[in-house]
Amino acid sequence: MASGPGARTTVRLAEIAAALGVELRGDGSREITRIGPLEGATPQTISFLSQARLRHLLTGTQATCVIVREDSAAEVLAQGAAALVTADPYLCYARLTRWWVQRHRAAPVAGIHASAVIAEGARIHPSASIGPLVVVEPGARIGEGAIIGAQCFIGDGAVVSEGARLHPRSILGAACVLGRRSVLHGGAVIGSDGFGFAPTEGRWEKIEQLGAVSIGDDVEIGANSCVDRGALDDTVIEEGVKLDNLIQIAHNVRIGAHTAMAGCVGVAGSARIGRHCTFGGAAMILGHLEIADHVHISAASVVMSSILRPGQYSGVFPIDDNASWEKNAATLRQLHTLRARLRALEKKSST
Repeated sequence: MASGPGARTTVRLAEIAAALGVELRGDGSREITRIGPLEGATPQTISFLSQARLRHLLTGTQATCVIVREDSAAEVLAQGAAALVTADPYLCYARLTRWWVQRHRAAPVAGIHASAVIAEGARIHPSASIGPLVVVEPGARIGEGAIIGAQCFIGDGAVVSEGARLHPRSILGAACVLGRRSVLHGGAVIGSDGFGFAPTEGRWEKIEQLGAVSIGDDVEIGANSCVDRGALDDTVIEEGVKLDNLIQIAHNVRIGAHTAMAGCVGVAGSARIGRHCTFGGAAMILGHLEIADHVHISAASVVMSSILRPGQYSGVFPIDDNASWEKNAATLRQLHTLRARLRALEKKSST
């Protein structure tokens, strides 16, 4: 992992253990210069093992410290490495990466870059960082410790809350709200017009989108993802939601707290999605549907009706060589006819 200018690049294991609040077994004076995988680790690498099926990677690793569960600690120590012992190595690794970045990456400087264009009436907290070529329109508010990267756009009346971050070239449209500590990655567009048109005489007449987008605290939205503003009421992304890259959220969708979506998911207008749901990559959710809390949708599935009970749902036809796929697809198309014939035979045999 790269370090910021002037940052310390070496950390002692004892300091890491203290910062994370986990038990250290082994020499705490060992120095760490990087976080890395078990494979290809150098003698100054700290790594982690979170899945039992990957335990074989411990053999021969050169990592000087491994984050492990209790049942793997002895094996790590036997190889001469130190161990950070925790009930959840993956969570510990996540917290280590955040601590490492705070320590090694140069923090943005508070203040407004000379090339930024700040409209009269915009309110910017003195501790916020406004990068080069940023545009902030009238009535916008940028909170304490917010970071606005180069070439970002903050629309009229938009709100960037405390500690939020817009990476370069992201957009927060007029009247939209970004919650505390929430993150927009590069190319994300929040508050684009929803897809609203009225058909008339063979053409389409635009419906102005009068709502906005309300994003809660601790939300992260990936690169080149789009969240459309509502037609009348707001599109709502509740706290803790995580959206991957290249995701489309249409107008008036509501996504419940702590739901996560992998890349290329599409959600059509006015869908209501519950809390603590997950969606695999390229899953599609049709409009005006309701999805309950704790629903998990497999990758590439298409949700065509409401799901009102928690559980795992899949709607994927497995990949096959083309000739076999065509035969199976042809059979599927005949299932209704085959069912009718089977019922007729059953009825005949029962008389």
